[in-house]
Amino acid sequence: MTTVFKSPEELLDHVGDHLGSSDWLQIDQARINTFAEATGDDQWIHVDPEKAKEGPFKSTIAHGYLTLSLVNLFLPQIIEVQGISMGVNYGSDKLRFPAPVPVDSRVRGVGQLIAAEVVKGGIQATTRVTVEIEGSDRPACVVDTISRYYPA
Repeated sequence: MTTVFKSPEELLDHVGDHLGSSDWLQIDQARINTFAEATGDDQWIHVDPEKAKEGPFKSTIAHGYLTLSLVNLFLPQIIEVQGISMGVNYGSDKLRFPAPVPVDSRVRGVGQLIAAEVVKGGIQATTRVTVEIEGSDRPACVVDTISRYYPA
């Protein structure tokens, strides 16, 4: 369920709030292969299911940066800021990959607003997105995303 803020300024009063979660997304081999092709990262732990069966993870795994890139898909499912002329990705901090994502796993993003401040022309918000793996005690990715929202 998406947490909706009626204006960027409203973010200032909600630092520390949990924002909810995105839908679950299955990470199949086709998605992994497409990412490998797009980035040139065709290491066998990602793209060779037969060899990966004998490897440390017993199957292929998603690239860490594939998992990170899904945060862009999850964020609009987690948070919506209305009353803006535009929102921009400003960067990220504190990126970690605590656990691999085995092929055919399901992942989702869970958000928490950890900071919000006034910047020239708008509000800068930092949302911690934890990418959970269904059935796992450890997340696949934790990243603090920084967005800037400019009022309409």
